Amino acid sequence: MATRQMKMPRKDSAEQEVEEVPSQGKRPERGRFLLQVDRQTKGSYPTSEAAQAAALLIKKKYPIVKVSIYDSVDNSNTLVETAAESP
Repeated sequence: MATRQMKMPRKDSAEQEVEEVPSQGKRPERGRFLLQVDRQTKGSYPTSEAAQAAALLIKKKYPIVKVSIYDSVDNSNTLVETAAESP
């Protein structure tokens, strides 16, 4: 059987730059405030107001789930409730 040579296309020096692809090993940067739904982290926000706004949207759409905001600096967890749920 004859051997066959494969010719690979040549890459220019500009194309040799490797882009960083996110993988499971490297986590994306997180903000200080983490939005948690039923104790699962769904997103992170740099400010408390942004996290609170997102939490209220989820809580209004799905009133049964437990929505909370975790402050990763102070290690505190704040439960989010709608106005109808407050005693």
